[in-house]
Amino acid sequence: MPPSPQPSPALRERGNCLVAAHVSTPLLDPASRTGDRLLVPALMLVAPLLMLVIVLHVLWGLVVAAALFPRVPAAVSGALVRFWSRVLMVVLGVRLEVPTGRAPPASACGALLLMNHISWADVFVLAAVTPARFVAKAEVEHWPLVGRFATAVGTVFVERGRRHSISRVNQLVSARLQGGQSIGVYPEGTTTDGTQLLRFHSNLVQAALDASAPVIPVALAYYQDERPTTAAAFIGDMTLIGSLWRILVTPRLTARLHWLAPVDCAGQTRQEIARRARSAIAQALGLPDGAPPAPGAGTDADADTDADGDADIARTARSDAYPGGESGP
Repeated sequence: MPPSPQPSPALRERGNCLVAAHVSTPLLDPASRTGDRLLVPALMLVAPLLMLVIVLHVLWGLVVAAALFPRVPAAVSGALVRFWSRVLMVVLGVRLEVPTGRAPPASACGALLLMNHISWADVFVLAAVTPARFVAKAEVEHWPLVGRFATAVGTVFVERGRRHSISRVNQLVSARLQGGQSIGVYPEGTTTDGTQLLRFHSNLVQAALDASAPVIPVALAYYQDERPTTAAAFIGDMTLIGSLWRILVTPRLTARLHWLAPVDCAGQTRQEIARRARSAIAQALGLPDGAPPAPGAGTDADADTDADGDADIARTARSDAYPGGESGP
């Protein structure tokens, strides 16, 4: 007789709130596989309609952001972003879980959120929980429709490999942090399939030091039937449409977001803060803590002081997905 699934505590969405819940771990048995053979074709039939719904959802978000965000308080725009992102998660069929024990920070100063990067969907997973804004590569600003939406919701754009751009973005991010807005950064500078962590680049950590803002590591992983899955990964030569299709036709996809303890920044360099954040995320996800060397790069310190230090990584992995990818300086 198979063992009974063990419940695990989590925060699960209920209406507009995240509430404590017990999530039963489903068993992957032949019956469920048989069910998937019937469910996946049905999802493939519905997926084109869901893609149309997503396009309309983005248009609706663009109109609301352009019309209302300049005129309403930050708390209202933040609530709208959370609501919009949660609706998107529902359309994508992605269940959101936040394990108990920690919650998004509430303070007068915003927090710099350092997060591992797997998919373009990462941004909306985080935005569904907390009203953060993100740092994205400058090219995103010029993408059709998506670029306008990213600009409207307050994305910070950075030019890769330009020191003056990093300095400008650090000043802008520091000001936003001091104003109480949290900023999400993907310090790997690119996406992975979720089975490893790349080196964390640290240039944008300087903004948190300048603003005396907390630095909070946030770990994200995707699961199907409580097993890690690469279904949401946006890597290699994958197109955005191809990635979106894969997510839509994957049943029971769960995004699990771990809010970790703030990094102790007292007396620490930005490089050490980035290393500590990476170590905390690796431990939370059960991944190796050793950072793989960037191809052709020098020491870790060299990579952090070189504004072009992400060039080799960018050539070997998927470039940043809207709108969260850091430049990877």
